[in-house]
Amino acid sequence: MRFFRLIKILFTANRHGLDVMALTLAHSGAARFLAALCFWRDFSAPRAQRLRCALEELGPIFVKFGQMLSTRRDLLPVDLADELSRLQDQAPPFAPETALAEVFRAYGRPAHEVFTAFNPVPVASASVAQVHFATLPDGREVAVKILRPDVETVIEKDLALMDTAANLLERVWDDGRRLKARQVVAEFARYLRDELDLMREAANCAQLRRNFSDSPLLVIPEVYWEWCSPSVMVMERMQGTPISRIAALRAEGHDLSRLAAAGVEIFFTQVFRDGFFHADMHPGNIFVRDDGRYALLDFGIVGTLTENDKNYLAQNFLAFFRRDYKKVAENHVESGWVPAGTRVEEFEAAIRAVCEPIFDRPLIEISFGKLLLRLFQTSRRFNVEIQPQLIMLQKTLLNIEGLGRQLDPGLDLWQTAKPFLERWMSEQVGWRALMRNIRAEAPRWARELPRLPRLLHQALAAIPLAGSSEMEKTVRALKTERRRLRRLLWMEGAALLALFLWLAAPWARG
Repeated sequence: MRFFRLIKILFTANRHGLDVMALTLAHSGAARFLAALCFWRDFSAPRAQRLRCALEELGPIFVKFGQMLSTRRDLLPVDLADELSRLQDQAPPFAPETALAEVFRAYGRPAHEVFTAFNPVPVASASVAQVHFATLPDGREVAVKILRPDVETVIEKDLALMDTAANLLERVWDDGRRLKARQVVAEFARYLRDELDLMREAANCAQLRRNFSDSPLLVIPEVYWEWCSPSVMVMERMQGTPISRIAALRAEGHDLSRLAAAGVEIFFTQVFRDGFFHADMHPGNIFVRDDGRYALLDFGIVGTLTENDKNYLAQNFLAFFRRDYKKVAENHVESGWVPAGTRVEEFEAAIRAVCEPIFDRPLIEISFGKLLLRLFQTSRRFNVEIQPQLIMLQKTLLNIEGLGRQLDPGLDLWQTAKPFLERWMSEQVGWRALMRNIRAEAPRWARELPRLPRLLHQALAAIPLAGSSEMEKTVRALKTERRRLRRLLWMEGAALLALFLWLAAPWARG
């Protein structure tokens, strides 16, 4: 099956002339020769249209790739970027009869019995699902998202093919192992499979809505759970202007510079405050409301970060913003992302050479795509291990840059993000953070502290009656463990005392 899918991909690419297009973009003289050799192919349609049609034919994974490319106007010619932007919400829809059949399958009754009104013609169609407008029996206007029929089969075939390619890459290319190609594919597959369950997407939407319940910058639609199923999701209908319609936003009086800065703050808030972020922020999923707030749609792909990931990223971002390249190099070594024997000074110099040219420059003069390419070359030199859990974050950061570039080419990303990160870091290391962590850990300490004497007794009883050398090793290990336990007892006692003082002193909670 994988072989036949590969043949279809190659055949589709050949029929639309993508091979010639790639050689042309690379300024290769072979493009003209190849076009002449394959004279039977019809290239009368514009190249951008041929690329879009090929991606649509190949299915959801390729459409998502085109969506991501459409935000990179700094890397693509204008005609390609404009045409690929149609993939954001104008993918070929499935027939109205099919939509009505999917509604019947989800509810066991026809659409006119579930909704007061249901428009079988979609208002938006993407790679995995399409959206219809409807009205609930109580009069609320809603958006109904319906999964494409049999989309799982196509996606599983492509994922199997990607896994085979990644496995081959790791076998024949040293960098393939360092880049953890199979883990990256597995991470992408996990996110994509999650997107095929609309109940999971509804839960993501509800979580983001709670996280930004009182936000002056962002609105998330409400989920109507009574009408949700794995293949159909019903949520509040959001009104607004698509973020890609720059002229319309200006005509409505929106401050594009403020919108660009707000987008950066929303992104960093999701990442560092919540560790839970919308990971599909292309322009087709973002609206601007009349009150100037953003409205997000399509919550099938979200990213999550652990506390360690957040702290590591925040420290590196701040070090970059402060041009403390030594700190960046030390963070990479301490985290194990580069081999332990790496010379910090050498790694620091390489990072400085990549990053220093981009500071104090407006966004219009900075290409993160090219910056990431140079960082990749540096990481290859120093054997930096790629972290698969951060792939979605990197993809979203590229989306945010593309959005900021469209709204305000003069946006200073560094100065916009730096105050937010500094404020977040101060909240993580200050007195209030200490008290918050103590309160969070107190129940576990209360449970574990009484067990320490018994654990010490078990350790003493487990001393083997062996030769003197073995006995000396055991005694030394036991003494070390006893010192560690004493330090732990002292630290826990001090923490409990601090917690007691905090609870007893009203001023500490002020």
